[in-house]
Amino acid sequence: MINGAHIIIYSKDPEADKLFFKDLGFPPVDVGHGWLIFGLPPSELAVHPGEKNNVHEFYLMVDDIEAFVQQMKVKNVPCGSVNDQGWGLLVELSLPGGGKLGVYQPRHARPEPMKVTRT
Repeated sequence: MINGAHIIIYSKDPEADKLFFKDLGFPPVDVGHGWLIFGLPPSELAVHPGEKNNVHEFYLMVDDIEAFVQQMKVKNVPCGSVNDQGWGLLVELSLPGGGKLGVYQPRHARPEPMKVTRT
């Protein structure tokens, strides 16, 4: 039975990016030698058509994109402009390690989180 998902973000400066996610409030656990794994809020999965099978995307979701962008400005985290995509409002922020991360305020229906039973 599936009981979760594990997402990997590759970074040229993993220590800076780990501090960024800790600062956002993602609860970490140290699994040894400084390897942190962060707890995530409820998530969802979508499958889109594509030319390549090994391309995947990761987005964070928020209730209020404008408030999130303001919060990032206070933290000196560079964000692009908010774009209306129809299905939601999307912004791209720059991670301290140099990567980009999409954040959006969905307008689409949200599924109930999958129920996990442990035996």
